[in-house]
Amino acid sequence: MVLLIQCSDKVGLVASIAGLLQQQNLNIVSMREHVDATQGRFYTRIEINGVTDSTLLSQNLAAELPSDAVINVNPNPTKRITVLVTKEYHCLSDILIRNHFNTLGATVACVIGNHAVLGEICARFDIPFYHISHEGITKDVFEEKLQQTLANYDFDFIVLAKFMRILSPTFIEHYPLKVINIHHSFLPAFIGANPYKQAYERGVKLIGATAHYVTNNLDEGPIIAQQIISVNHSYTTGDMVKSGKEIETAVLAKALQLVLEDKVLVFQNKTVVFD
Repeated sequence: MVLLIQCSDKVGLVASIAGLLQQQNLNIVSMREHVDATQGRFYTRIEINGVTDSTLLSQNLAAELPSDAVINVNPNPTKRITVLVTKEYHCLSDILIRNHFNTLGATVACVIGNHAVLGEICARFDIPFYHISHEGITKDVFEEKLQQTLANYDFDFIVLAKFMRILSPTFIEHYPLKVINIHHSFLPAFIGANPYKQAYERGVKLIGATAHYVTNNLDEGPIIAQQIISVNHSYTTGDMVKSGKEIETAVLAKALQLVLEDKVLVFQNKTVVFD
């Protein structure tokens, strides 16, 4: 069982939580905590052994903790994801392979693409694929079709595996902190389109990738994972794109591992990651 808590900080929080768990004969296997001194906020992730009523445990904890406490007892251990794609295959193929060999930490419910080109690889892995074109229709109609298809599935997260389309605030509001994107830049550098072109023109010596939750602010949602690699003056934009695909795949895989293992807590526009 996993217990996630965040609340205003005060003296004795760890002792209160540990004492309550002891009263219910629950053994703490692992406990990680962090205090953001600037915000005066406490975060913890606890792995527990023992049998208990999750609702009762949550209620008992709420009675002991500050009134603003956010408590999540035993998040869904068998998670499902849906994946949105365009044409690029590298992130999707990694997800499908991990799903096939049961190392993803979740089950892929379906894949939706605004182009049809990735339907074949989904068929090879026996994953439902839906082609919903954005061409010749408004964004509102396109997103309505996305939502109608998504409504046929139970899922915990939507993964934008190089989806390359900006989703509207109306769409995002339906799935708060449920949409995860991989952006081909070390954010906050080079927000928006063509970041490799922007990086090449700026003459940077490092490029990177960022996995983040999607919010109404383009490429500015809470960051889950990032990595960088070195480049030099000899790299063309194409060279950067080729190198970047490898790091994009790795960063998205890392971010999904963290999220699916319930190791990420979000407050305002920042994350606490218990890696």
